Amino acid sequence: MKYLDNRVEDIKIAYIGGGSRGWAWKLMADLALEPDLSGRVDLYDIDLEAAHDNEIIGNKLTARDGVKGKWRYRAVPTLEEAIDGADFIVISIQPGTFKEMASDVHLPERYGIYQSVGDTVGPGGLFRALRAIPIYREFALKIKELAPQAWVINYTNPMSLCLKTLYRVFPEIKAFGCCHEVFGTQDVLIKMLQTKLGVKEVTRDELRINVLGINHFTWIDAASYRGIDLFPLYREYVDENYENGIEGEGEENWRNNVFKSAQRVKFDLFKRYGLIAAAGDRHLAEFLPSSWYLKDLETVKRWKFRLTTVDFRIKRQEELELKRKRMINGEEEIKLEASGEEGVRQIKALLGLGDVITNVNLPNRGQMSDMPSNAVVETNALFTRDRVQPVLAGAFPPDVQQLAIRHVWNQETILKAALTKDRELAFRAFVNDPLVTLDLRSARELFDQMLLNIESYLPGWKLSGI
Repeated sequence: MKYLDNRVEDIKIAYIGGGSRGWAWKLMADLALEPDLSGRVDLYDIDLEAAHDNEIIGNKLTARDGVKGKWRYRAVPTLEEAIDGADFIVISIQPGTFKEMASDVHLPERYGIYQSVGDTVGPGGLFRALRAIPIYREFALKIKELAPQAWVINYTNPMSLCLKTLYRVFPEIKAFGCCHEVFGTQDVLIKMLQTKLGVKEVTRDELRINVLGINHFTWIDAASYRGIDLFPLYREYVDENYENGIEGEGEENWRNNVFKSAQRVKFDLFKRYGLIAAAGDRHLAEFLPSSWYLKDLETVKRWKFRLTTVDFRIKRQEELELKRKRMINGEEEIKLEASGEEGVRQIKALLGLGDVITNVNLPNRGQMSDMPSNAVVETNALFTRDRVQPVLAGAFPPDVQQLAIRHVWNQETILKAALTKDRELAFRAFVNDPLVTLDLRSARELFDQMLLNIESYLPGWKLSGI
């Protein structure tokens, strides 16, 4: 890297999952808008053709007028070539195909278990983790060998277990996980300020919040705007909108957008516990007893959020594939607009170009006093030159802590099961999840079938007798 007049040039970013049909394009746009950084992005993907497509798309973007950040994109055939000498490593992969995802999400429905996302906890989160952990073990070993001083930014779910694997295999790794769910809750607070106080222009940076929890089960126990405590205002806002929720307009309406909700789960959790739940309703619901929000389809409908089906994901991927072809053919361009993600701001801060405080996932080093050491927790952290310093977040109230700690210990069980290829240990984690309310015989039947459906991802596992 070269530092020159508050700019940094010749940065090398390795993008693992560089054939991405979404996240990669967001990163490209954010890099193109940033005038103080430039360099090369090596795109690695098990689908080399997809990485080559993104090489073309990225270099077309760099050549456009008005692009401030100049980056050269290059598809590379091996993980080693991508990682070797990297300054930053971005990981954004899908562990498995839609076939495995269909098993994760929809097979449990035959047993009355509904999941709104299926990528973090619940049966789907567990089996996605069993596929991801061996992959992340390999990533950690390669990073230790070829780029031990690189900063690693993870976007893949299950976030906590992906990061936990990296640190278990390579304890000195410099890795953190980024998730935008808290940003969505900040948007709810901004809408509240607009509605209740008539404030027209509010940015996320103007909100002062304390974040604590685990990924996709994050909470806010303090929030202010220009010295105004937002909790009394939020209590009024919840009371006013509890029954119907806040539905937005047009494509923002929860009925028309599977990623949106009316925030009724979030409001209900505030009434129960007095904290602001700081993730999307789809994710929050999966961490809690199934009878609360995911009992059946009618319950989901009543709470005004949506289940993310694999058919929806397939259709969305097909639409992105058509977009890819249009961009390759010059019929469409990446929009030069900020994605709202924090990755490029974090990179700048780590290079010494201005400090940033934002929420990230890191091993617990005391930032949450009521969570085990080394559990992956999500709190605010200060990003400064070559350093990420977690902000002391404190502790949950005991009743919320009990909801979260069950998942923390289950994550440890899942990681151990994956690394030791222990089928029975994985089953124990499976039945300990609050969404799995089956009798042991039915639970075993479902677990064994789901395990067989990902058999090709589990070399060395003893699956005979299933």
